[in-house]
Amino acid sequence: MLQGAHTAIVTPFNKDGSVDYARYRELVEFQIENGMDGIVPVGTTGESPTLNNEEHMKVIEETVRTVHGRVKVIAGTGANSTAEAVELTRRAKEFGVDATLQVTPYYNKPNQEGLYRHFSTVAEIGLPVVLYNVPGRVAREISIETVARLAKNPNVVALKEAGGKVERVKQVLDVCDLEVLSGDDGLTWLMMRDGAVGLISVASNIIPDVVASLVHAALREQWEDSRRLHEKYSSLFDALFIDTNPIPVKAALAMMGKIEEVYRLPLCEMSAVDKAELQNVMTSLNLI
Repeated sequence: MLQGAHTAIVTPFNKDGSVDYARYRELVEFQIENGMDGIVPVGTTGESPTLNNEEHMKVIEETVRTVHGRVKVIAGTGANSTAEAVELTRRAKEFGVDATLQVTPYYNKPNQEGLYRHFSTVAEIGLPVVLYNVPGRVAREISIETVARLAKNPNVVALKEAGGKVERVKQVLDVCDLEVLSGDDGLTWLMMRDGAVGLISVASNIIPDVVASLVHAALREQWEDSRRLHEKYSSLFDALFIDTNPIPVKAALAMMGKIEEVYRLPLCEMSAVDKAELQNVMTSLNLI
């Protein structure tokens, strides 16, 4: 259902800190024109923690309107409160998104039974759910056993795996038939070789054509073509995480003239040393 290359898209801001919806629509078009299969608005890369609920929903609505059915929309509507996640997901469903990305509840650190009940409650809304395993952000891993339990729910359709462990792909596929999507650009080639069917990407904000080609080659089992792209752009995959995501990717987009380099606190600009390193990588790949 959700195989392919999807962009965890940034949320651009105006100089005054407000959401720049005009630039946002241009970014969405840039992704579609360059072969991406889906847009994932208001995830971590979209700075969802600092958007208020009105902005959060408007970004999703603008995404659906701009995409107009040309690619999938997987809306980030997760929260550390189940009630909030349910409300955001219900509203996103009304806009006509294709699926919801549900991050593991953060900060309150529920146990595995709590995770199971949380995701199951969201799944009751009827919108296809992509589980999001990212323990480095939320201090909790969705265990393989919990993934297997949740996979029995027909509305739980996929897992975004961003725990940095390639072996998790086979472990998940050994116990259920969920679609696994890589959540790490630098591990995508390896994860797809082990059975993942796509990627939710940060790097595709910068190089959508390359990421789409890498993923589509892997789907066709053209492993050498996919590997060559992986190796050529591995320096960029690394550089985009030289600081907390989405700081580097927004800095890179600003270097390309696509957005203003504006963040909302507590995020702020990276150091001059880190920015110089990112700029050198971008220059070496002829991206600026």
